[in-house]
Amino acid sequence: MTIIDKTADVPAPRGSTENSGPLLDVRDLHVEFKTRDGIVKAVNGVNYSVAAGETLAVLGESGSGKSVTAQAIMGILDMPPGRIPQGEILFRGQDMLTMGYEERRKIRGQKIAMIFQDALSSLNPVLTVGYQLAEMFRVHQGLSKKDAKAKAIGLMDRVRIPAAKERVNDYPHQFSGGMRQRIMIAMALALEPDLIIADEPTTALDVTVQAQVMDLLAELQREYNMGLILITHDLGVVADVADKIAVMYAGRIVETAPVHELYKRPAHPYTRGLLDSIPRLDQKGQELYAIKGLPPNLLKIPSGCAFNPRCPKAQDICRTDVPALVSVTERDGGELPGRGSACHFWKEQIHG
Repeated sequence: MTIIDKTADVPAPRGSTENSGPLLDVRDLHVEFKTRDGIVKAVNGVNYSVAAGETLAVLGESGSGKSVTAQAIMGILDMPPGRIPQGEILFRGQDMLTMGYEERRKIRGQKIAMIFQDALSSLNPVLTVGYQLAEMFRVHQGLSKKDAKAKAIGLMDRVRIPAAKERVNDYPHQFSGGMRQRIMIAMALALEPDLIIADEPTTALDVTVQAQVMDLLAELQREYNMGLILITHDLGVVADVADKIAVMYAGRIVETAPVHELYKRPAHPYTRGLLDSIPRLDQKGQELYAIKGLPPNLLKIPSGCAFNPRCPKAQDICRTDVPALVSVTERDGGELPGRGSACHFWKEQIHG
């Protein structure tokens, strides 16, 4: 059994050169919040990396630590009550946690941008979308109001907002949910960042609009050769766009895999439960599967494997020993690149 090297190089993704290192390398990241009831351990030793042109999907139920990890990367955690007691967030080899405020501010927006899940609350309701888009160019590039507005119109055209020249002076509430999300994508793209973090970008959108937004993100990523971290709880959203997946539970990554390998052979009972809960056309009329129980209280995470109270295959060792994220192999010991599982019984799970 081999413990996964958290500093190991990832396979070369689409659109990158074989020798290119990761854009972002998160190492042993811990995030906690001090509350009246105690310390909430929201992120507990997360490791993942993203290279240029690569898409990493981070999956898990609400409360698993996906968004908190993203906020730590962006440097937008409320501190206090938040705190990062240990870990590294390396962007192009530089640890952002050791940077000064101004140095990190130059990276945020220009090099790393974020698309938030609730576009209506993320956009200022009393300012036009054109003003909010143009502000990026005025502040970061020193453009005049006229030139910044022209760039804003160009961005709206780029994300396929109809009649952009006429709608640039409209307010957020005058756009549909899907169009507002396109505006959020345009804002993230404004300064052509190297990495975009998309936090639940299709929440509250209907299935057709979800597909349009995801197709647009994938197209823009290929065009700009950006790294993309896609945070979601919906396995169905990422199947066609992700290169690799990291599954989170109770602040830890419990499984990693190339996207199609994970769908074909999950190596953790939690991932299996998430897959089984996806509605399927060949199961019409049957009761939809749901993982029993609730995610753990992060004030008091269960001993051993945090998933053990909900796991149908839990045994005594699962209640006492925390499983390390280890390399997953074939029955004969053959390597499965990029595969890892934090389960004492991953062999039974993946090999049956």
